Amino acid sequence: MTTIEPRRIGVIGVGSLGYHHARILAELVGPNLVSVHDVDAGRGQRVATELGVTWRATIDQLLDEVEAAVLAVPTIEHAAVALRAIEAGVHVLIEKPLAASLAEADEIIAAAAARRVLVGTGHVERFNPALRACEPFLDVPRFIESHRLAPFGRRGLDIAVVLDLMIHDIDLVLGLAKRPVATIEAVGIPVLTPSVDIANARLTFEGGAVANITASRVSRERMRKIRLFQDSGYLSLDLATGTGEFLRLREGAVLASPDALAHGLEGLVERVDLVGDQVEPLRAELQSFLKALAGEAPLVVSGEDGRRALAVALHIVDRIEANVSDPSPA
Repeated sequence: MTTIEPRRIGVIGVGSLGYHHARILAELVGPNLVSVHDVDAGRGQRVATELGVTWRATIDQLLDEVEAAVLAVPTIEHAAVALRAIEAGVHVLIEKPLAASLAEADEIIAAAAARRVLVGTGHVERFNPALRACEPFLDVPRFIESHRLAPFGRRGLDIAVVLDLMIHDIDLVLGLAKRPVATIEAVGIPVLTPSVDIANARLTFEGGAVANITASRVSRERMRKIRLFQDSGYLSLDLATGTGEFLRLREGAVLASPDALAHGLEGLVERVDLVGDQVEPLRAELQSFLKALAGEAPLVVSGEDGRRALAVALHIVDRIEANVSDPSPA
């Protein structure tokens, strides 16, 4: 990869998530975070003042003075803003989902290739401490089960829960399974909005591995957990706390032995606590993006990775809509 030495970076969209991108970048790169933009001029100016950077009234003004930018705008605007940045030769980290459609995602990827611009996708859970802690014990899972539940809120209501929340776990599952998806089954319903608010998808991969993914934004509790069952043992990860555990058969344990039977599960299974480095995932994501920009490492989550997760998410949405519009006969 050609070495890239960006000295100036900006953030387009400093709402609830974009603000934290800007906050962390201000700590990581100092004066190299030069400007922010937001359609809400008052908010943009307040964030700029707080972080000691310049507020730019237009996207083009910001693009004229940076070499890289984080895009944290509404999903429907991802393609338009990303293409403007790419045309200006600006490297981009685009918040998930990469785009609102596969056609837009393909346009972004093709434009980036033509302009030799890096495009990263903001799938922040790839940088969760629990995922990093489990890597030494990770094999190819045979069964994956994930739950991502959140109380109802104002953010992300313009899109289905599949594209707002479930896509995090879709991306994780695709990376963990390491094989193409063979079949997809899905159900979901709107509860408080016109879009799907709770959904479940079952992915079967080539080779037989299965993933069961549930996402809800109408839960009374918060939960971000994923469990992985593999030949070498069982991994349970709490993505909210960045911790987990690995359970594996004790070396030399024999199921029918009197000692094992006397001690129950504890006599058979060894438990390994998993505690990550507790680096804030968004900080780790931005550090990774900066390393890629400097030519020190490849992108952890590329535009192509973002497109792959988006393709599966949109297929799940299609399956849900088909089930809703064409119910089975009584």
